[in-house]
Amino acid sequence: MASVALLSNPRSTGNLSMLPRMRSYCAAHSDVFHYEVESIEQIGEALRTIARVNPKVLVVNGGDGTVQAALTELYLGNHFDGSPPPVAVLPNGKTNLIALDLGAVGDPIAALARVIEIARNGIEEHVVVRELIALSDGTDGARPVLGMFLGGAGLADTILYCRNKIYPLGLPNGISHILTAIAVMATLILGIRTAFLPPAATPLKVSMMRQGQLHGRFSLLIVTTLHKLLLGSSTAGSATAGALQLMVVEQRPIPLLRAIFAGIFGRVGRNQMDGVHFERGDEIRIEGDRSSVVLDGEIFQADPGRPIILKTTPPVPFLRLAA
Repeated sequence: MASVALLSNPRSTGNLSMLPRMRSYCAAHSDVFHYEVESIEQIGEALRTIARVNPKVLVVNGGDGTVQAALTELYLGNHFDGSPPPVAVLPNGKTNLIALDLGAVGDPIAALARVIEIARNGIEEHVVVRELIALSDGTDGARPVLGMFLGGAGLADTILYCRNKIYPLGLPNGISHILTAIAVMATLILGIRTAFLPPAATPLKVSMMRQGQLHGRFSLLIVTTLHKLLLGSSTAGSATAGALQLMVVEQRPIPLLRAIFAGIFGRVGRNQMDGVHFERGDEIRIEGDRSSVVLDGEIFQADPGRPIILKTTPPVPFLRLAA
């Protein structure tokens, strides 16, 4: 009986060159059940098959979008009898935010070897819980989409700009992200507007239950249940369970620079900063006119009369690889 089930998305960017090694590794380890999907739509069927194996750990090998689709199907599809197994995420894809939060860095095969070692020796000390973001339009009976990191306002525009304009250049991820950051600074600080640079952010209204509203143009909007963000900074108050963590930065150069330096020095949310807003809550409402948000790689849009509603799920188990 396989103790580890590995769900791979061969179309994930990181798998294009690495997957043959991964297949060879799995073939040499009988306690790994490896299932590959050809598209995101096949993840439901993959999990139904994996449930028959009854693994101790489910490992997702793909980018953040693959993880988001797997989490949605895992916790809403009822494929497992009882509670699903804890999820481990290999460092793959472009951003790896979820993998980073769970201590998975470096070579994906080395991370898988670590998962196998933990599964053999007992997973109890490595299981951690995280709440998920449940995104919907608030319609009764609508099936939410689950994830752990949402970017909106100027951040969503930046993510889409990087994905559509920079990644196709075929540059290494680090260089792509640096070029994107330079383009964002050019538009925000120098006021340059061309078809080859990120667009100006559209107005948004962000409401948090019992904590008022924010309305305007924002260069950065983050909602997350992760404990670790970009640049290695930790989110404020992460020890408090069951709350969405909201960070909004007004579209002005100085607040954005303050937020960036706070992230670099690990001081996100510790002090009040003009133009930078930190809140925590259990429900967030985002309203706008064709305003995009990106939840773990998947794009959603807030339209007039159709807001985006974010809530938290009960805590769910993950496998943390770091000691």
